[in-house]
Amino acid sequence: MKNEDRRKQTIRQLLDATKQLLREKSCHAITMKDIMDQSQLSKGAIFHYVKSKDEIFAWVLQERLEEIHEHFMSEVEKGGRTFDGPMQIISNNLAGLEDAEEVTNKVLVYLLGREDEPAVAEVLRSFYERSVHLSKQWIMIGQQHGVIQESVDPDKTAELFVLLAFGLRVRASLPALPVSFAAGDLSAFMAHLLKK
Repeated sequence: MKNEDRRKQTIRQLLDATKQLLREKSCHAITMKDIMDQSQLSKGAIFHYVKSKDEIFAWVLQERLEEIHEHFMSEVEKGGRTFDGPMQIISNNLAGLEDAEEVTNKVLVYLLGREDEPAVAEVLRSFYERSVHLSKQWIMIGQQHGVIQESVDPDKTAELFVLLAFGLRVRASLPALPVSFAAGDLSAFMAHLLKK
């Protein structure tokens, strides 16, 4: 097996094992030994690619963001010049932001509690910037296709949407609260603000 193929396979094993553990345990409770056991990779194989579980957690966040982007772009390519198909991809993913047990929500809240560590701060900064960048890109694609109003400022609107999404994620980690603004409301707000 080529080195690049081996690297991809190892990273895939680490991601799959870590996501499975995150479905069963909290981020704090997961150890590198747990990841080693679940992935069936040696300590040397794991530490060849990462320095800590936080680095693997960062991969989990990034992977989910890129999956959403791929689904969005696939919908744009097959759907032509419509608003509803790509918006449905975003709406479907917003619902998961309210689930405290959703793995990326667990990871984000855990990392936010460790933001004073330089490596974690960099992961959070990178994740936030990538989230805003993709949101802006999606808005601009909609404008180019004539399905999003030209008057919408992509920079400000993208950041607003990311801030609201982060808020849903954080709120999901709090003990059960009565809510008056849910993911469906955010989706409707986004569509109202954007759609021509």
